[in-house]
Amino acid sequence: MSLVGKTAVITGSNSGIGLGIARELAGAGANVVLNSFTDAQEDHDLAEEIAREYGVLARYIKADMSKPDECRALIEQAGACDILVNNAGIQHVAPVEDFAPEKWDAIIAINLSSAFHTTAVALPMMRKAGWGRVVNIASAHGLTASPYKSAYIAAKHGIVGLSKTVALETAEEPITCNAICPGYVLTPLVEAQIPEQMKTHGMDRDTVVREVMLARQPSRQFATVEQIGGTAVFLCSDAAEQITGTTISVDGGWTAM
Repeated sequence: MSLVGKTAVITGSNSGIGLGIARELAGAGANVVLNSFTDAQEDHDLAEEIAREYGVLARYIKADMSKPDECRALIEQAGACDILVNNAGIQHVAPVEDFAPEKWDAIIAINLSSAFHTTAVALPMMRKAGWGRVVNIASAHGLTASPYKSAYIAAKHGIVGLSKTVALETAEEPITCNAICPGYVLTPLVEAQIPEQMKTHGMDRDTVVREVMLARQPSRQFATVEQIGGTAVFLCSDAAEQITGTTISVDGGWTAM
């Protein structure tokens, strides 16, 4: 699954799933572009660390995924984009009638519209290069729903639909577009929630993870960022060249129910 010589742009990749995907792509030989809106020294240090560890080119480019112009500028500044991973996302939980309009707008912009803007700029680059992969990070919530997450679920369903459309528009070209639909993934953000959940429910760590946090995930195990990254690498490989316009669930059986 060598990706030597390919350039991968991963949005929202200074932590969590995005960083895990960036590391796995770099491990397969791809040069990587990290992104977030923070532009902290730690972001640039991460890129330097990946470059040293994997012997690839790696750099960080700041771009706010809520802003269309910055989404498009990210791809332009990258200079090349053989692999585009649309990963950036935020969450907010509230009943529909109480859901703040500004929260709705932000989630739709970052979780859905940003993928449209980056893809629109990346596709001509891929066509010029004669090869391309678009990997959109959706969610189990791109295939099913839960209460109080209206904007997130609408956006993730939209990502699945966008992936299908891009796949059809590129079906006769050496370009594919697919969506990965993770369930609960053990990221630093999720890990940080476990002590509070233990306190709230009066349970030990293993019990609160299995019975509360992973109640909808039949495997009762978190997916890992390495597993999501490995799935992305597979979708970029020659073995997956006829896989396009579909979803791959990495959710411990959640959407099988």
